[in-house]
Amino acid sequence: MHRAFVVGVALAVAACRMDNTAKGPSRYALGRAATAAEVAERDVDVSPDGAGLPAGRGTVAQGAALYVAQCASCHGANGEGIPPYPKLIGRDPAAEGFPFGKDPRAARTIGNYWPYATTVFDYVRRAMPQPAPGSLTDDQVYAITAYLLAANRIIPMTATLDSASLAAVKMPYANRFVRDDRRGGKEVR
Repeated sequence: MHRAFVVGVALAVAACRMDNTAKGPSRYALGRAATAAEVAERDVDVSPDGAGLPAGRGTVAQGAALYVAQCASCHGANGEGIPPYPKLIGRDPAAEGFPFGKDPRAARTIGNYWPYATTVFDYVRRAMPQPAPGSLTDDQVYAITAYLLAANRIIPMTATLDSASLAAVKMPYANRFVRDDRRGGKEVR
């Protein structure tokens, strides 16, 4: 009986689709066009060169306190990661050769893998903390970014980040990545 019911529903849906496809409405009258203010509110991406970074600032010390309150429950007190959440802190400058192509199990932390410091800010700002993405202020995101970069020994523990200083941070392995210069069309394979 269950199978017959499923087949019957499927046939009914198919019949409705065939009927509506032939004379379907030209407009569904759902929703509305977004206003310029609504688009601007969601247009918060940050480029690798720092374009799009907002005003604000944060210190490593402020970030350490925020990390404990906002991040440690998923990423661990020391950034070691609590599965399924990734490890964030850890840098082995003695591990030359950028082993990620040879060992897929190698932990890709901020300090040993990420090519741009601005990406840390961008990701934290839009996606963290997981239970409430986008809930941190720009100052809080600068502070957490400062803490994560300092904990990975990329900037000093006394650092304060703002848009200019964050854009100037050079990540340890940035030169190990190949820039994607595809333009689309025939050149992309």
